[in-house]
Parts: sequence; C-alpha cells; structure tokens
Amino acid sequence: MDVLCCCLCFLCNFSVDLRELEGKLNKFINADITRKMKSEHERASVEQEKQDHKRYEEVVQYQQELEQQLEEKEHKRQEAYEEFLKEKLMVDEITRKIYEKDQMERQLRLEKITATQRYIGREKMEAENRHILEFASYQQLRRRAEWRTSESEGRQQCNEMERVCEELCQEEQAEAARQKQIEDMEKRIRQRLELQQTCQEQIAFKEMRRQAEKVEETFRQMMMAKFADDDHIEQMNAQKRCMKQLAHKRAVEKLLEDRRQQYLADKVQYIALIMNTLVHSLSTSKWCYYK
Repeated sequence: MDVLCCCLCFLCNFSVDLRELEGKLNKFINADITRKMKSEHERASVEQEKQDHKRYEEVVQYQQELEQQLEEKEHKRQEAYEEFLKEKLMVDEITRKIYEKDQMERQLRLEKITATQRYIGREKMEAENRHILEFASYQQLRRRAEWRTSESEGRQQCNEMERVCEELCQEEQAEAARQKQIEDMEKRIRQRLELQQTCQEQIAFKEMRRQAEKVEETFRQMMMAKFADDDHIEQMNAQKRCMKQLAHKRAVEKLLEDRRQQYLADKVQYIALIMNTLVHSLSTSKWCYYK
C-alpha cells in the first residue's frame, strides 16, 4: 500500500513537471515563430520598397524620355515652320520682283503710247496747218486733192489710235492674267504647306496624348500600389478596403490633375517664348525687306 502511494505521488509530480516543460517549450516555439515572421515581414517590406523605388525610377526615366521626345518633335515642328516662313519670304521676293518688272514694262508701254499719241497729235496739227495754207495758195482742184489726201491720213491716224488702244487693252489683260497666275501659285504653295503642317501637328498630338495616357496609367498603378502597401489594406475587411481604395484613387487623380496643370503651364510658357521669338524674327525680316 505504501509503495502504491509513493508511485502515485511520483506520477503526479512528474505530470506537473511535464506540463511546465511543455508550456515553456510552446512559449519558446511561439517566440521563435513570431521572430521569424517579423524578420520575414521586414525583409518583404524592404524588398517591396526596393521594387517600388525601382518602378518609380523607371517611370521617372520613361517620363524624361517622353518629354525629350516631345521636345524633339516640337523642335522639328519649329524647324518646319521656320522653313515655311523662309519659303514664304522667297515667294514674296519672287512676286515682288515679277511685280516690279511688270510695272516697269507697263510704264515703258505707257510712255511709248504717250509718245506715239503726242507724235500723232503733232503730225495732225501740222497737217491741218498745212491744209489751211494750201487751201489759200492752191487752186480748188488742188485743194480737193489735198483734202482727199488729208482724209486718207486721218483714217490712217484713227486706225493707228485704235491699234494702240487695242494693244494697250491686250497688255492689260495679259497683266491681269499674270497677276492671277502668281496669286494662284502663292495660294497652292500656302495650302500645301498649311496641310503638311496640320497633318504633322495632328500626328504629333495623337502620339503625345497616347504617350501621356500611358505614363499616367503607369503612375496611377504605381501610386495605388504604394498607398495600398503603406496603409496595409490587405489586412482590412472588405468594406474598409473598398473605402480606402476609393480614397487612394481620388488622391492619385488629384496628383495626376496637378501634374497636368503644371505641364500645361510649362507648355504655355514655352509657346509664348516661341511666339515672341517668331514675332521678333518676322519684324526683323520686314524691316530688312523695306530697307
């Protein structure tokens, strides 16, 4: 009986020690698991930050490359516009020379016609004076013969005047036709250049808009992922996660709108600078032309 009691006491004490040992072992295991989970979480956070930073640098680099491409396209468009101005100045110079040449020829023709008219008038006056003298000096038969001669000369003078007037009219018509031909040539050149410029601007604008939308979408996804990671929305319930995602979306759209406004402001300033340069260039060209 005593031996049995001793065995029971030993078993009871052994069970208590075993439970204590099990409890300590569980605490040690839980502490080790917690430590490993914390270390793994920290490592994952560091890796995620590296990836986010890498994506951000890629987006920044892509945006810089896109802006450089846009600047190059703007530079090419500016060069095309300057080339258009040069061609226009050349056309204006050619037109001016043609006009001056036509004016000179017209002036020479008018002087020739005026000289012819003065000559005809002088000859006519001399002929009339001669007829008067002959009328007083010669006989009636002679006067009649001279009168017939004078009548023939008068008809010749009228014919000459008609011929000169007709020639002047033809020259004026030819002048009008040449002027219209010059205007049509200028119009065709201007329309062709304007059409080329419009097509180039439309293509550049579409490409610019597509690239900008692509950059914005990349930026939107990156910022949404960053906000989600910062706020740990994966640990929230569905309702809170949905509300937080909506807040993130509004914040990202606000950032995008601020970027757009800043880009537009920079673009307006750049265009104003270009226009001032063009106005100064055109003013200088006109001053040289009039000089």
